[in-house]
Amino acid sequence: MGALRDRLGVRSVKDGCSPQGQCGCCTVLIDDAPRVACVTPLRRVAGRTITTVDGLTAQERRRWSDAFVAHGAAQCGFCTPGIVCRLVGHERKGADLSRRETVDSALSAHLCRCTGWQTIREAAADIAVDFPARDLEAACKQATIETGRPQIVGPQVILGDGGFADDDTPTEALVAVRSDSGWAVGSSLQEARNQAGKIQGRRTSLDPAPPLKMPEGDWAVALRTRWVEPAYLETDASWCLPDGQAADPIANGGAFGGKTDSDVTNAAKALAREHDAPVRVLWSREDTVRYGPKRPPMAAGLRRDGTGIVRVASTVGIADVIHSVLPHCEIEEVVLPGPPTSVSLRAAGWAEAEMLRAALEGEAGWTQSPSGGRAKAEIVDGTIRVEVDSGEPLDWVMLRSYCIGAAHMGYSWITSESLAVDTQGDIHDLTVRSFGVLPSSDSPNIEIVSVGEGEVRPAGDAVFAAVAAATWLSRGCPVDLPAR
Repeated sequence: MGALRDRLGVRSVKDGCSPQGQCGCCTVLIDDAPRVACVTPLRRVAGRTITTVDGLTAQERRRWSDAFVAHGAAQCGFCTPGIVCRLVGHERKGADLSRRETVDSALSAHLCRCTGWQTIREAAADIAVDFPARDLEAACKQATIETGRPQIVGPQVILGDGGFADDDTPTEALVAVRSDSGWAVGSSLQEARNQAGKIQGRRTSLDPAPPLKMPEGDWAVALRTRWVEPAYLETDASWCLPDGQAADPIANGGAFGGKTDSDVTNAAKALAREHDAPVRVLWSREDTVRYGPKRPPMAAGLRRDGTGIVRVASTVGIADVIHSVLPHCEIEEVVLPGPPTSVSLRAAGWAEAEMLRAALEGEAGWTQSPSGGRAKAEIVDGTIRVEVDSGEPLDWVMLRSYCIGAAHMGYSWITSESLAVDTQGDIHDLTVRSFGVLPSSDSPNIEIVSVGEGEVRPAGDAVFAAVAAATWLSRGCPVDLPAR
């Protein structure tokens, strides 16, 4: 991948985990066979044909981008060039992509955090359809409302041109990566990594464990959460000219609140001035796990009247968030060794509070987010059904896409996600596959119904919390998450 991105400037090939070979974002075709570029040495491909998403036929690029746009099968668009390459590789071999099992198998090599897989499966099944034109301006507005930031919707996003920070860096820029003593700077990414001297971390054998003890008491409802990873795919990145402003690490949405306090912009600006040259600053996948914010773990016990104790990792603003849903509980903030925590992450604190409230009431009713969107969810015969009240949609396809993605994230969080963090606060799960994000093959079907009227409001956070509550209730409200 270094040869493609850094030497040849082919920026449609994305780096989401290099050199782990686990996220699939750098997938290319090698003699028509899909391969992950970041762990494929140049010596193995000498004399062979390498095809990126840019090199697919004009018909393939049009058909696949049209299908993805029609189904809302991309949001930030970071993972889609690699996914399109893999699916085209299977298509060229005659695979039946209308079969879910075939697409699930293909997607097993990828991570897509935004879409929840379902819209990608739908796009693959409809690849032969001629789709009517869509109002992409309305779609952009709908997506912007959901993310709170300007969002692009269109074929260019599917095909790798979503405007990510690391894609627009000058070719002559120096590269800086984190080291134990600060920032290691080199003329290339490989040189900077060599100077940093880091050894690639892997998945650990340490079992994830709840970091907080349950409060003592006779509780009607109790919940204890673990450390989890937001798992946004574009790792933190920025670049800056010596006399310029640093590039925004959040491009085309993405990160679910995880990059709001990233240090890459300040580092890029300072290093560019220090070296009097353009500097590109990159976090590795391990850096995002170690230093990126997490939702605060908690251990809560409540009585039937809503009184009780919520013990939570000390986090700015967390008490107010929890009290907005559970006004009568006592909050105990605990200074907890481990990664930083933030209420900026998707529904952090109030989703857990909504789960507890639903358990006390015995049903998953309507959940309203601070931004005004409402949602109600239930699990019926293995299908997640969600009603959404977030105003009259400007674009149904994008509203549905964001709701499906949020529903998958809520369901995955409750059922399978966790990080192994030791008692000293050191994270041991440092690879994409160790986060526990549900793959396509294990993801339930999701049905979204909009019942909203009037002003459009963001729906994703409400859907996330509503599905989390419904999933927890459907599994009997076990104390410890994940509720496998």
